[in-house]
This record gives sequence, structure tokens and C-alpha cells, in this order.
Amino acid sequence: MNEINPVSSARRIARAAALSANDNSALRSLDDVRASINYLVPSGARPRVYQYDPPPGVPPRTGTYAEYPALVRNARAFPGKLLLDREGFALVPAPTPLADFRDAAAVKAAYYPEVEAAVQRATGAARVVVFDHNVRHAPSAVARKNGEKEPVKRAHNDYTVKSGPQRVRDLFGDEAEALLKRRFAIINLWRPISGPVEESPLALCDAASIAPADLVPTDLIYRDRIGETYALAHNPAHRWYYFPRMRADEAVLIKCYDSAEDGRARFAAHGAFDDPTSPPNARPRESIEARTIAFF
Repeated sequence: MNEINPVSSARRIARAAALSANDNSALRSLDDVRASINYLVPSGARPRVYQYDPPPGVPPRTGTYAEYPALVRNARAFPGKLLLDREGFALVPAPTPLADFRDAAAVKAAYYPEVEAAVQRATGAARVVVFDHNVRHAPSAVARKNGEKEPVKRAHNDYTVKSGPQRVRDLFGDEAEALLKRRFAIINLWRPISGPVEESPLALCDAASIAPADLVPTDLIYRDRIGETYALAHNPAHRWYYFPRMRADEAVLIKCYDSAEDGRARFAAHGAFDDPTSPPNARPRESIEARTIAFF
């Protein structure tokens, strides 16, 4: 776990100036970055995370995390070669007329259908349903404003072999068991609300580089139920990518669960990271992720 020295402020400023137009060819030519990824250190104890303020004396989160150095490759250098069913993520164009992503009613009425259509186009699914979303903006989260959350700077995957099917049961009632007989996938559509992203970009781990033992079940404790996600334990075989300076008219699809066990990507772990090339006055990242279930 060697410390990684950030690039100089002068280099950050020069890089930002060179990319001020966000030219695609310039973005593709950007260097990969050396950064730190925050991994769970397995202890044998099952980690847990409270999704509300826990009782006095109870820690909101258990588990020890540590930063490991990683090469985070510029995914834009591989246009069309990083695939949702192989690496577990893909960049897609995603223009939207929606202006206010803080208006939850507008997001559900206008944006959810856009997300469902985008996932259906990308996957060929017979049916796609958006079931929730999160807006992330660190200053708003610290101020406890509008229920917004901070970027998650821990390597994780949103669903597990247990919680993926359970989500279908939770959402679809009497229809669930018939739906579970078909292949289905839980796919996030992640996008910046404003761009380009200058701070806390999203790192994505090639699903094919993740061993089953790297995925550590973690309890998510709600007031009325217990969910489950995977924390990611370090493995030097992991291959990490990111899309530098993502714009508000593009999005990343992330495979968080796939019921198929035929060699397709099933779990694409991900997490925000501190980009050593971020400008000194970088704007805090604003993003929204919408979670979908795609039935095939």
C-alpha cells in the first residue's frame, strides 16, 4: 500500500486548460492515472452499514478499509471495446431535456422513461423498470440537504447473489416468481448532473478481473429490512477504468447483477476515487444514478 504522489498543480492546470473544450480526441489521448482505490480489509466479521442514524453507541459502519495503489485506465481510449456483458460497464450517449434533477417528481415522471429506453436500447431487454435513484453532491450531503448523498469512495457492488433476486420479490409481488424464471439484470445508469466531472470520478472494475472471493457480503440495515451489497477486497489482478471529464449528455451503464451464469459479466464493482489530475479548484461532483431491472 504505497502512497502515490499526486501530479503537480501546474500539470493539473495545464491539463484542464488543454481540455476546456472537452474535445473527444483529446479525451481519448489522456494518460491513465495512478490513484488509490479504497478496499475492504477482510477480517472474517461481516461488515454492516446503517442506512439511518443508529442507536447511541452503535457505529454507523463496521469494517476496515485501506487504500491500495492502482492504475486507473482511460476507458475513452477503447471506444466500443468495453462492453456491458463482458467488462460489466459501457459508455452511452444520454442527452436529456430534464433540467432539475433535484425535483424527485419530475425525475420519476420524465427521466425514468428515458432511462428505461436507454437501457432497453443498450441491452435488447424485453422490459426495463427503474425502481429508484440517488443524487450525489458532497456539499449538499454534508448539509443534509434534499436527501442527497456523498460519492461513495469505497469499492463496492450494489447487489449480491442473494439481494438481486430479493429485489425482484420486493418490487413485483405476485409476479415475481414468474419473472425470476427468466434472465434478468440490475443495471445502473450513472450520469453527471453538470459537467465535465472534475472531482471524484467513478472508477469501474472489469468484472472479468474480479474473483468470487473478492466479493464480501455486507449488510445494509434499514429501519424495516436488511439488504445486502458486496464490498470489494483487494486483488492485484483487478483492472480499473474511468471515463475522464464525463459530460452531462453521457452516461455509464453498470452491471450490478446478472442472473445468467454463462460467462457474462455479473458484478462490476465501482467507487469514486480521488483523481490526482483534478484541478485545485475542482467543482464538487454532482451526479445521479438510476437503478433498473432489465428482464430478457
